[in-house]
Amino acid sequence: MKRLTLMEDLKFTVHIFKEGPTFVAHVPELDISSCGDSEAQARKNIRDAVSGFLETAKELGTLKDILEER
Repeated sequence: MKRLTLMEDLKFTVHIFKEGPTFVAHVPELDISSCGDSEAQARKNIRDAVSGFLETAKELGTLKDILEER
């Protein structure tokens, strides 16, 4: 059984830039950032961060309000 995630139907902008040796990924629509040692790791980490944020918002009952604001 495949578990569907909230992110499958949502699209966000991801800006990736380098600060020293670290790659930083930022989603401006949600003001969430994450980082990694490579661009690929930063992309994976930001997916995880956004997914966790959305799951928590869903559990708290605030997801609809957050998405409408954005």
